[in-house]
Amino acid sequence: METNYLHDDVPGGVPIKMWTRGVPVEDAAKRQLTNAARLPIVFRHIAAMPDVHFGIGATVGSVIPTIRAIIPAAVGVDIGCGMIACKTTLVAEDLPDNLGPLRSAIERAVPHGRSPGARDSGAWQKAPGAVNTAWAQLEPGFTALCRDYPKLAKTNHIQHLGTLGTGNHFIEVCLDEAGFVWFMLHSGSRGVGNYIGTMFIELAKQDATRHQANLPDRDLANFEEGSRHFGDYVRAIGWAQEFAAINREVMMKRVIEAAKTVIRKNFQSHIEAVNCHHNYVQKEHHFGEDVYITRKGAVSAKAGELGIIPGSMGARSRTGAGLSLPVVGASRTAGAQREQS
Repeated sequence: METNYLHDDVPGGVPIKMWTRGVPVEDAAKRQLTNAARLPIVFRHIAAMPDVHFGIGATVGSVIPTIRAIIPAAVGVDIGCGMIACKTTLVAEDLPDNLGPLRSAIERAVPHGRSPGARDSGAWQKAPGAVNTAWAQLEPGFTALCRDYPKLAKTNHIQHLGTLGTGNHFIEVCLDEAGFVWFMLHSGSRGVGNYIGTMFIELAKQDATRHQANLPDRDLANFEEGSRHFGDYVRAIGWAQEFAAINREVMMKRVIEAAKTVIRKNFQSHIEAVNCHHNYVQKEHHFGEDVYITRKGAVSAKAGELGIIPGSMGARSRTGAGLSLPVVGASRTAGAQREQS
């Protein structure tokens, strides 16, 4: 099979495989990729997606495999940000001619945006029962984290569970090629995930002043296995990624419930469903090694694995299954991000 990527060798580092043939890549993003490729903890090669662009520490749209270490800034602060999509039995003709009431019902069901002050429109003032039930799955892990990091208790956690957020997070009603209706949304771990990411990025930088003096970029500071904060970060980020996945599930259920108050025809949901991260890290086995795969603006694309690539404000979104490719952490682009995640 012909590969459609550019293979750049980096002196003193691992190669960079760039799926960007015919796509311009900004110089700042190339420098970030090169800096990351020169880290001794990076395994085998780095992959860059077609929409790769400059980010904080690491490019958005990249996959960085590391041995016995993780780079918190490569994961970022929107931990577990990703997509969920749900196919229904509805077809285009079942939607009302005026979509205004449907939009209004969805907006009432899912807090979104942000307003200053104590009554933030993007947070729950009193979480509904379904949110409390979902929080019960997350609360034990959160309580354990708070014992070591007490300031976490003051973040928006249950208040943001089942809420959309701002920036490039969105909810859409879509039609597939056969005319079936899908509901799709994009969000992550919200305020609590942002706090976890920011806190550990700063801790990594502090540790780096003592142990990683030759970093090409301070934002590439990393925790190595056995170091003071490594285990805490793995535990915290695992919890935040679980929060993000549950957050999307709660919102999707509320979106469907809202739609049923407007659409007269009875319908079933979750005929097909995908819930996937595109800002996260997890341990995987590649080329005989257990490695930490950090995907920032990238979706896992193992053989047969479904993922979502969102379009940009009216451009078509896509779902698809991965292929078996001889690369570390086989991945696909996270799509048109609307704004940087």
